[in-house]
Amino acid sequence: MPLMKIDLIKGQYEPAAIKDIMQHSFDVAKETLLLPDRDRYQIVTQHEDYEINFQDVGLGYERSEKVLFFTILSTPRSVKNKKAFTKLLVETLADKDGVRQEDVIISFMENHAEDWSFGEGKNHFLNGDL
Repeated sequence: MPLMKIDLIKGQYEPAAIKDIMQHSFDVAKETLLLPDRDRYQIVTQHEDYEINFQDVGLGYERSEKVLFFTILSTPRSVKNKKAFTKLLVETLADKDGVRQEDVIISFMENHAEDWSFGEGKNHFLNGDL
């Protein structure tokens, strides 16, 4: 049940391209994070160009206006799974969507099953629904 947030600069991607990026990133997550079908929670947020600034210290990446910032909020995952996701996501987006590899930033943040309610104010993992 990871929540995948994708931040980007408004107007850099057409709606169809955004849908493709969402699908491809979910496909990668299913494969590398071992998700079941329909375990899909994604939010795309588009920002004005003056609202995003992604610079790094010491790596020398020059970002384009097509930068994508992925935040993966998830229960704890192994380093092996995180590395597989990161590598395959960048490769897939480059191959299928034409996104430059240096324009993909990924950050994992951890939460736990008890931190989720999927509706009706129920804690589904705590009450035995899931």
